[in-house]
Amino acid sequence: MKIGKVRAAFLVALVLAGTAGCASGGGSTATTSAPAPTSTASMPVESSSAVASAAAITVKDFAYGDPITVSPGATVMVTNMDTAEHTVTADQGSAFDVEVKGSGGTATLTAPSKPGTYAFHCTYHPNMHGTLTVK
Repeated sequence: MKIGKVRAAFLVALVLAGTAGCASGGGSTATTSAPAPTSTASMPVESSSAVASAAAITVKDFAYGDPITVSPGATVMVTNMDTAEHTVTADQGSAFDVEVKGSGGTATLTAPSKPGTYAFHCTYHPNMHGTLTVK
């Protein structure tokens, strides 16, 4: 019986000693790792600014939504939320023309390099019109 109690007391002492060591070591480890979150926090800021500058057209309910303004040569993401296929086709010339499958399909187009206002339409649905401004 006495040996069992001694072993139990010894184990308790080891656990307490190990916990005390972890508590003091844990505090210094947290301080050492603090700069890592700071450096990784700057990475999402850069990513979110890139996302904010991305241009997008969302087709929904057979409409292109509000006119958008982009920089010359910008990549424009087109997302089609309708079930029907649509196009984003420049009214004049061949500045851009993309087909976008329905039900969440996506496509990209490159904005013209020349500044100006470009009207566009859907070749399948003549009542659909939009405007892309390049400046």
